[in-house]
Amino acid sequence: MVNLEEYIKNTLYKEHVSVVVNYIGKDKRFAHLMKLFFSKDNRLAQRAAWVMSHCVEKQPNLALPYTAKLIKHLFNPVGDAIKRNTLRILQLIDIPEPLWGEALEKCFEYLESNNEAIAIRAFSMTVAYNISKNVPEIKPELKALIEDIIIVGSAGLRSRGNNILRKLEKEIL
Repeated sequence: MVNLEEYIKNTLYKEHVSVVVNYIGKDKRFAHLMKLFFSKDNRLAQRAAWVMSHCVEKQPNLALPYTAKLIKHLFNPVGDAIKRNTLRILQLIDIPEPLWGEALEKCFEYLESNNEAIAIRAFSMTVAYNISKNVPEIKPELKALIEDIIIVGSAGLRSRGNNILRKLEKEIL
């Protein structure tokens, strides 16, 4: 792969993602991928987000140096692909304590919005739940919000919500 940016921008299809993930491996190439992810070129950023999420699924530690920047990026006007892949990553890693507040703010915002895509809301549930393990005082609020969502939510949201509710109910008691 000669030029990662050109390949991602012009050649990337589902069957190519694993090839790119293997090429990226760790460290330096992942850093280059992250530059592409934070690019102002929306198409490039979306495609880099897709590859990034697959890289982090294989090696969650790759995302740790970028956690703060990823969360802050959610506060910019970004498209669904960026939100979805960022949240997919955040649910796989241990978010550092100083970032819990910002991460929870965005997750609750996404959960409360019926305009957000199902995957964004589902990943937000998991991120918020993971943080609640360290911040138990948010569990009742998260539980109430999920209970509201599963009443009218899609099958995917109901499934994710019910799984998290079962865990919360055991933990709140």
